[in-house]
Amino acid sequence: MSDDERETKPFKFVTAGFDARFPHQNQTKHCWQNYVDYYKCINAKGEDFAPCRQFYLAFRSLCPNPWIDRWDTQRENGNFPVKLDS
Repeated sequence: MSDDERETKPFKFVTAGFDARFPHQNQTKHCWQNYVDYYKCINAKGEDFAPCRQFYLAFRSLCPNPWIDRWDTQRENGNFPVKLDS
């Protein structure tokens, strides 16, 4: 297949929008807060509750994968530093 025959599809790059609570360049707290908010949201409203998805998209965009893996492991082991079920 030559370059002329290759079909390109549009790609929309999406990242977390501006949040006035986190106005500075360092987005570590923004990442953390969206991770916590997502799991609090799905624990309160269920995984099918559409507004929870915004938190998911934000933390997946902002947080490095090793952090997410570590936090998931901590949640599974019951030693996550935040209570997510309230």
